[in-house]
Amino acid sequence: MKKGILLSFIAVFVAEIIALIVFAVVAPDSSQDVVAVNEIVQSVSADFDELDAHKNTASLDYTVINNDGKLLYKTKSGLSETINQAIAHRDTVLDITNGESVVGKVIIYNDGARTLMSQKRTVIAVLAVAIAVQCCVFVCYVVYLQARVIKPFRKLKGFAERVACGNLDIPLEMDRGNLFGAFTESFDIMRSELKKARLAEAAAQQSKKELVAKLSHDIKTPIASIKAVSEVGLTLAKSTKDKSNYTQIINKSDQINTLVTNLFTATLEELEQLTVTPTSIDSRRVKELLENADYLHRADIPDMPECLVYADSLRLQQVFDNIFANSYKYANTDIAIAVGRRDDYIDVIIEDEGGGVSGEELLTLKEKFKRGNNAQSIEGAGLGLYISDYFMREMGGALDIANGERGLRVTVTIPLNQN
Repeated sequence: MKKGILLSFIAVFVAEIIALIVFAVVAPDSSQDVVAVNEIVQSVSADFDELDAHKNTASLDYTVINNDGKLLYKTKSGLSETINQAIAHRDTVLDITNGESVVGKVIIYNDGARTLMSQKRTVIAVLAVAIAVQCCVFVCYVVYLQARVIKPFRKLKGFAERVACGNLDIPLEMDRGNLFGAFTESFDIMRSELKKARLAEAAAQQSKKELVAKLSHDIKTPIASIKAVSEVGLTLAKSTKDKSNYTQIINKSDQINTLVTNLFTATLEELEQLTVTPTSIDSRRVKELLENADYLHRADIPDMPECLVYADSLRLQQVFDNIFANSYKYANTDIAIAVGRRDDYIDVIIEDEGGGVSGEELLTLKEKFKRGNNAQSIEGAGLGLYISDYFMREMGGALDIANGERGLRVTVTIPLNQN
C-alpha cells in the first residue's frame, strides 16, 4: 500500500510538471468574436458622420480613423491609432463604408493574447503552489520516516550490537508511538531474560566453585590415609615387588594430592590461575610419564632422543593421562606411539585404532565441553583435550589433533631446553 501511495504521488508530481510546461509554451489564440466585430462595423458605419455622439455597445475596444489616417474615435487610451500599429499588434482592421465608398477604417483591439497570458499565469501560479505543497508534504513524510522508522531502527541496531557484546544492563527506551514500539518492547524483554539467564549462570558457576572446593577438601582426607598406609606397607614390605607396588601407590597419591590441591582452582573459567612452571628435564623423564599414563599397557613406548626438554612434569603427565584416558574410553584399542625430533622440538605422536572422528568434530575437540558423537553414552565432561592444549601452549609447545591412518592421532610437541 505504501509503495502504491508513493508511486501515485510521483505520478501526480510528474503530471503537474508536464502541464506546467505545456501551459508555459503554448501559443496564444488571437481570434476574435465575429459577431461582435460585425456589430462594431455596423454601428460605426451608421454613426460615422456623428462619431462624437457614438457609443460603444460591443464587448471589444476599437479605434476609428478616416482615409487620411486621422483619429476620429477610440473607446479607451492605449489602443492602436495607425495601420502600422494595428498590424504590429495583430489588431483587426476593417473598412467603414458609406454606400459604395470607403470612408475610413475601424481598428478592433485584439485582447485575446493578453487574456490567454493572464490565464496561463493563473494556471502556472496554481501549479506552482500545488508543487510547493507536494514538496512540503514529501519533506514532512521523509521527516516522519526518519523519526518514526529509520531512527528507531538504528536504535534497535545499536541495541542489538550492545547485547551481542554482552552489555545487558542498558535497557532499550520504548516509544509506543512509532512503528517499532511493540518490537522494541520485545527486544527489551529479550535483554532482560538474557540478563536473568546470565545471572543464573553466574550463580551456577559460583555453586560449582563451592562444590569443587568442598570436594577437593574431602578428597584429600582419604588420599592422605592411603599414602600413610602405603608408607607403612613400604616400611614393612620385604619383597622387591611389594616395595615397588607401595612406591607406585605413594607416587600416585602424591600426584593426586597435587592435582586436588589446585583442583582447577575452583573451575575452568579460572584456568589461567593454574600454574604451569616449565623447567629443564631429561627426555628419559618423558618416557616415564608415558609409561605412567599407559597403565593398561596398550602401547609399546619407544626410547626418547637424548636431550633436555623444557616442560612442567606435572602438567605434561596430565596431558598424557588425558590422551590415554580418552583412547581407553572411546577407542579401546591398541595404541601406537612414535617419537621424532625436529628443529627445537620433540614430537610425541600417539595414535589409536578407533577410526577417528568426522572432520566437523575434529575442529571442536579442543574446545570446552566438546565431545564426539561416539561419546554420548560414555561418562566424561569434554575437558581433557581443552586442558591439555592449554598446558602445552603455556609450556611453549603445542597439541595437534588429526585423523591418522588407523584412528585419532594426537601429536604432543615439547620444546627443547635452549639454555
